[in-house]
Amino acid sequence: MAASSRSGSSQSGSGKKFWLLGGGVLLAIALYTGGWFYAASALKTTVLKAIAPGGEAGVSGECSDIEFGGYPFRIGLFCSRIDVDDNVNGVSATFGALRSAAQVYAPGNIVWELDSPAEIRTGNGLSISAQWTNLQSSLATRLRGIDRSSTVIEGLKAMAVSSFTGQTISFDAARTEIHLRQNGADLDGAISVQDANTAIKDWPQIFPKLSASIDLTVAGKAGLIDGSDPNGLNGATGELRRIVADIGDGKVMTLTGPFSFDEQGFLSGKFKLEIEQLGPWSDSLKQAFPDLASTVNTATKLLKALAAGSDKVSVDLVVDRGNATVSGFIPLGRIPPI
Repeated sequence: MAASSRSGSSQSGSGKKFWLLGGGVLLAIALYTGGWFYAASALKTTVLKAIAPGGEAGVSGECSDIEFGGYPFRIGLFCSRIDVDDNVNGVSATFGALRSAAQVYAPGNIVWELDSPAEIRTGNGLSISAQWTNLQSSLATRLRGIDRSSTVIEGLKAMAVSSFTGQTISFDAARTEIHLRQNGADLDGAISVQDANTAIKDWPQIFPKLSASIDLTVAGKAGLIDGSDPNGLNGATGELRRIVADIGDGKVMTLTGPFSFDEQGFLSGKFKLEIEQLGPWSDSLKQAFPDLASTVNTATKLLKALAAGSDKVSVDLVVDRGNATVSGFIPLGRIPPI
């Protein structure tokens, strides 16, 4: 009798442990599933910020026909179309299909692809349309937001049209790379284009095919990478480490120096401008602005005189609230605010 009682008690204890174990497994699965969907939602928010950074207020992004996949070990997101509206700045944009993914063990490291076409419209009458062969990007997030991002665009073709002036500008590039990262409170950026062409409607085709790169730091503006900085570039200062434009055959233009933007968006800075093969660059300017040919000739002669007759020139390019001059006394024109 005692043995039978102990046996029943043992079976009862085993059954209780089984149900506790099963309940624990179900609870763990439920918690994991909830965390997976939370991470999937965060993935959507992060990618939309990367596509259209613009601050929290007044900016909304929508994924059409959204689908999540990859459960349980991978987090995937698919949208057939992306729509972004910035009510503050009067900008709206649409993009093609989006595919993004992250591993469960590293949800902050995200890769994504975006299909063309893209349409961007602004409140000041500017519309931009773009297509590309391939657009791939990766980004890493930390507690402070998007820490760094890299984007590669192949076969980019874009056109900008102003409804006010009727002016049309076309641009294409074989390859475009954009790399951004937070460096403490600062933002580091590196942008490059290969085999780029620019054409302006009703203008002579004076812009040669070129490759160009930009390397710069903007102080205190790390939040620009994901739009968490509400002020944009207004009031910002930075260092232009290097802009290089290369049209081949040794014809290279380089610009370096500190810069700043005031609260109205006007650029100021003192840059060092180096021009190799000054003659061909001068010829391009005269083709673009035939009415200014005499002025360009005078400036070219002066620059060559400063360079002791050499075709390689190094001068100071001074910009004071948008007014650009060479060495402070040869006017170049006015740069509009950003």
